[in-house]
Amino acid sequence: MDNKIFGLYDLSEVKIEDPGLKRVINLDARIVLRTQGKIKGKFSKTKVNVVERLANVLAVPGHRGKKHKIMTSHASGKFNQKMKTILKCLESLEKRTGQNPIQVLVKAIENAAPRDEITTIEYGGAKYPQAVDVSPLRRLNLVLKHIVHGAYDKSFNKKAKIEDTLADEIFAAFNGTNDSLAMQKKNESEKQADSSR
Repeated sequence: MDNKIFGLYDLSEVKIEDPGLKRVINLDARIVLRTQGKIKGKFSKTKVNVVERLANVLAVPGHRGKKHKIMTSHASGKFNQKMKTILKCLESLEKRTGQNPIQVLVKAIENAAPRDEITTIEYGGAKYPQAVDVSPLRRLNLVLKHIVHGAYDKSFNKKAKIEDTLADEIFAAFNGTNDSLAMQKKNESEKQADSSR
């Protein structure tokens, strides 16, 4: 069987180095990445290819916190449109790095996925922040959301196209620089967790 997605990018050479994320980053090879919600059961998100999950988040990125801010004009929910955006983004990443763009995406996810965050513990009527480890599935969910939010921030009401800003965001996370919103959020989350130990 052909081990490629979109018939272009070989997944057999993609390596996941983070042992925590190995179980949740799915790299099943399919020409058309569209499960249409047919996967059911516990941890069903782990059975969906990571590129398709990125497209799903790109289609409906959600709002920020409690502000309910409309943050994009691109969120139409049209799957084909999202896949075209991701294909252009992957082509751009391939030109920039000279590597398999799926490997670049996986490395960006590994770099920008937060390991610690804080939760609130109530004890004796008082609330305390408590540092906790982030589960692998939540790490992946958070990093995909932050990558998409960072891309939309750079393109909403601006001349930049979403495929270019998405490529910029993934490339910055791949290099581990603070130009990426996902890297900023990770550093901020881990710093807060360190101060709450």
